[in-house]
Amino acid sequence: MNEYHVYHTIQDHVTAFFAGHRVDHVKWTLGPMPSLFPEFRVLQISPGPKTGNWVYISLGTWQVSVFNSPRLEFIVIAPDKDLQYVELLTAAAYYHHMEHLDLGHTFPLGEPLSPNSLCTHMLVSLPYPFGPDLEICRVDGEHIHLYWLLPITAAENQYVVQKGTEALEQIFDREALEYWDFKRKSLV
Repeated sequence: MNEYHVYHTIQDHVTAFFAGHRVDHVKWTLGPMPSLFPEFRVLQISPGPKTGNWVYISLGTWQVSVFNSPRLEFIVIAPDKDLQYVELLTAAAYYHHMEHLDLGHTFPLGEPLSPNSLCTHMLVSLPYPFGPDLEICRVDGEHIHLYWLLPITAAENQYVVQKGTEALEQIFDREALEYWDFKRKSLV
């Protein structure tokens, strides 16, 4: 794959999907990512016609190649504009480089997502709020999947371990999860 071509194809895919939104490029310059993947950045999408929330999408995670797994980018849907989400996506891309994340996986954040938040883990999920039109980016006959990093509580993470991702997602559907509220109560 031509690196330049892939970056622009993903960027065009995201920009077309979020037509009417402002899309900015932001880089997190601390940590190992700048030396591992110098072109890695995050697309910061302002509220607009598709969503009233801020959306952050990694651009460069696709370079992590995992045997028999799709190439990935990650999405965070946030209630506000904050560099912490750029840092989070950069850290998630690095974690994926080391641990190979995939659909249904969870991972700890190390600290709550925001003050007074119970969300201390992330669930790798399909981008349900936006659907398959955003999820799949076609590049030269291949697919790059844009997966959602959904903040979850420690109790919800334990529920995934015990009952599976689908069981937790059913609870989220039934309870009409306000996924943009990082200070929400645990639903299990």
